[in-house]
Amino acid sequence: MSSQVITDSSYHQILGVQFFTGNARDAVAIGMRGGLVVVPSAPVLLAMAEDPYTCEALLNSDFAITDSGLMVLLWRLMKHVRLQRVSGLEYLKLLLEQPALREPGSTFWVMPSIATMEKTLQWLKQQGYPTTQDDCYIAPHYGSGRVTDPDLLKIVNERKPAHIIMAIGGGVQEKLAYAIKMGACYRPALHCTGAAIGFLSGDQVHIPDWADRFYLGWLFRCFHAPERFIPRYWKARMLVPLLLKYRERAPLPE
Repeated sequence: MSSQVITDSSYHQILGVQFFTGNARDAVAIGMRGGLVVVPSAPVLLAMAEDPYTCEALLNSDFAITDSGLMVLLWRLMKHVRLQRVSGLEYLKLLLEQPALREPGSTFWVMPSIATMEKTLQWLKQQGYPTTQDDCYIAPHYGSGRVTDPDLLKIVNERKPAHIIMAIGGGVQEKLAYAIKMGACYRPALHCTGAAIGFLSGDQVHIPDWADRFYLGWLFRCFHAPERFIPRYWKARMLVPLLLKYRERAPLPE
């Protein structure tokens, strides 16, 4: 854990969310302490203006990371402030290096499918983690609006894992994690890293470190699955007028 003192100057408010602007290792050190950690992409930030429950989850998070390269670049152009970007992939890699996550029962994974779970478990086993199928939960399709899952909350409260890694889609995982935070009988660390584990396990296209560092992960995903990701990232251009309009203020849905 870093010995650096984290001050208020290590945070910057964008769209009402207090983003951490320090380095990745310090981000992980803070995330390990517990609470709701969000890693919002540009599409999730856009959803704040359309979905009150996404907005609620992000505004009530305990810790937010500057994963969106587009947001970081736009803020530099608009405000002449150079923010340090910490990607969800980089955060997850460093998180998984922490010895505490190798302790049996310490970590619980929320997965989008059985196939993703199987690939993740295989990769974790190869890396020496004691994770089993009992440490995973396959999330159902929640639909739009508020997201709750009494079955998952019951498991969490019974097992009390120190760390819950949300590996489901952005925009849903934040709302589900917020519901767990509000309903849990203790304070787990909820890491909303989405598809990041898939980049390591092979469930998603491999993104080299240099591509992640230069904000090009989106391009690799578009080449790998254009029909899925090109529309998603094309819509992300609407983050430009959203930031121009709201800047530091939260884009509260009407």
